[in-house]
Amino acid sequence: FFWVCLLSMTVEFNSTEKILFVLHGLNMTQKNKHIYFSCSLILYLFTIFVNLTLIFTISLEKMLHDPMYLFICNLCINGIYGASTFYPRLLYDLLIESHLITYSWCMTQTFGIYSYAFCEFTNLTVMAYDRYVAICKPLHYHSIMTIQKVWTLILLSWFFSWLECSIGIVLTVRLPLCGTDIDKLYCLNWAVVKLSCIDTTPNNLYGFFLVFCQVSKIMLILISYVNITKSCLRSHVGKKKFMQTCLPHLITVINFTISIVFDSMYTRYGSNTSLLALRNIMSVEYLVVPPLLNPIIYGMTLTQIRNRVGQIFSHKVAALK
Repeated sequence: FFWVCLLSMTVEFNSTEKILFVLHGLNMTQKNKHIYFSCSLILYLFTIFVNLTLIFTISLEKMLHDPMYLFICNLCINGIYGASTFYPRLLYDLLIESHLITYSWCMTQTFGIYSYAFCEFTNLTVMAYDRYVAICKPLHYHSIMTIQKVWTLILLSWFFSWLECSIGIVLTVRLPLCGTDIDKLYCLNWAVVKLSCIDTTPNNLYGFFLVFCQVSKIMLILISYVNITKSCLRSHVGKKKFMQTCLPHLITVINFTISIVFDSMYTRYGSNTSLLALRNIMSVEYLVVPPLLNPIIYGMTLTQIRNRVGQIFSHKVAALK
């Protein structure tokens, strides 16, 4: 039965290989596309640079091999992954006149963007749990958050994100399409589902299930921070620890959640007649801002990371002299 299903999905996918989607989100960039290309390339390279800086700093410094820093390292890896699902294709589209994308590449980009978003939510949830244990149960922290458990949580965050996306892609690939116009800068699952000629109830139900999963993660983060706040108010040391390690995480969660909610709601219920520039800015915010700001926020607020990065760059400058 498994092989029959796999064969049928392969046939369905191969039958869509000749489909070319038209991305209409770049219609306004024709006059200044070289400026947009330059700005996008600089943003992409700088995003890769700041994330790699934190990844190598945490990886090479044994003092930073604690659970919190390993989760931050995973957040930076996911940031590079998310940026790389968006920027290369955008840069390519800015260099050519026709903004066409094949079905297979569209599904590949969809998988990358959704798995990035799901992994981000999962990682932020795990980080909230880590901060809860560190602040509310400090005496049991090292017995609860062992290195084995940390690596297990990191691997599971990637596994379940890819699993969630794979199921969504399979449900979409089975749909026959009656159109090829996508009113965005990039491919998204719902944008393709809306082009279907048949009933999409299974896709809708699975979409609501995914929303429930992400909302559950947000609720777990909120519950963690309610308990963290109660614990921190009892002592001056707790308040200091909250400001140093929890506030950056809270800023990251709020920024990412708001941008995801806006784009999801607008994709499903928004009007295509509103300002294209505003829609483009809001739709790429979660793909551009978190991967860029997360390493900067953590690098500036966490003393050990900031000091270590400063030492590395001071040694490099001294070596050049």
